Amino acid sequence: MASTLFDPLFGADRVAARLDDASWVAALVAVEVALAHAASEHGVVPAAHADLIASAAAGLDIDIAALGRDAVTGGNPVIPLVRLLRAAAGEAGPSVHPGATSQDVMDTAAVLLVGWAGEVVLDDLRGAADAAAVLAAAHRTTPMMGRTLGQQALPTTFGLVAAGWCAGLDRSRSRLADVLATLPVQLGGAAGTLAALHPHGPAVAASLARALRLAPAPPWHTERTRIGELAGALAVAAGACAKPATDVVLLAGTELGEVSEAAPGDSSSMPHKRNPIAAVTARASARQAPGLAATLLAAADHEHQRGAGPWHAEWQPLAELLRATGGAAARLRTSLEGLRVHPDRMAAHLPTGTVDTGHAAELADTLLADRA
Repeated sequence: MASTLFDPLFGADRVAARLDDASWVAALVAVEVALAHAASEHGVVPAAHADLIASAAAGLDIDIAALGRDAVTGGNPVIPLVRLLRAAAGEAGPSVHPGATSQDVMDTAAVLLVGWAGEVVLDDLRGAADAAAVLAAAHRTTPMMGRTLGQQALPTTFGLVAAGWCAGLDRSRSRLADVLATLPVQLGGAAGTLAALHPHGPAVAASLARALRLAPAPPWHTERTRIGELAGALAVAAGACAKPATDVVLLAGTELGEVSEAAPGDSSSMPHKRNPIAAVTARASARQAPGLAATLLAAADHEHQRGAGPWHAEWQPLAELLRATGGAAARLRTSLEGLRVHPDRMAAHLPTGTVDTGHAAELADTLLADRA
């Protein structure tokens, strides 16, 4: 969970700021207000009540710790939040939460949070990819030794290596952006039939989606492929960050010294150390992602029309996965934006005589030309 001690170290502080408890509560409240307005558009609740609910929500001073304690009985924070909002709305209280079930509000709030945090992740992925592209263009013909299975192989260019980093980052960013753009609203009512809003249910759901700028969709309470797709896209993006971070760590080793970070880390006991700490912590963040994605995929088997545990199991790993991937992207961006390349050290590891790098420079150009 969010940590003021570790989030900056692992690059998760910007993402974490959009995933904290206050953000969760803000998203839950935003869904309830939007739902009241959507219902009022179709005569389900009076328009005046929707306005009163919005005013009451704006004035709520929610004790988040108390809300968490009160959530224990019902198994989610929506139930006590609705009680608070109904009490604050006065005569409009009965119009709070019209036709919805707790999962509608939790899922839609989670989608909002993913979107808010996802903006940061996409920005850092783009920044890291752009930095890799700059390195690739600057060093398209800079020869270096290629290495396979940890051993020297044939010469390549650093430009092609960096262009490969860029291609992976761009590809994973594009896929993640597609998934984020299609995450939908959730509104199905008690059993996913919109019975409590009949005959206006689909229209209310469409209005709610428009109000929150989310994709429309039929209820998906126990059909969790969207969460699985999101988990996969985030984990793949983390892997795309891990690849260049790993290369930087290896290339910056004392025995090679072919690259170095602009602001290397020091050591508490060895003052000569110049650790590629941004790449190191990018790898550390990325390595957390597969396990978190696996937890979300394992929770896909929701029973009947409401998951008894699998649904609840999603909330924290989803936020943690966003933090892990966001942290990896942020730290990699720092590493690559300040990366210093040492062609003399690269040349020292090449075989004597004519160096044939094949079509490496042209291949680097091709990869960069494909950028979106």
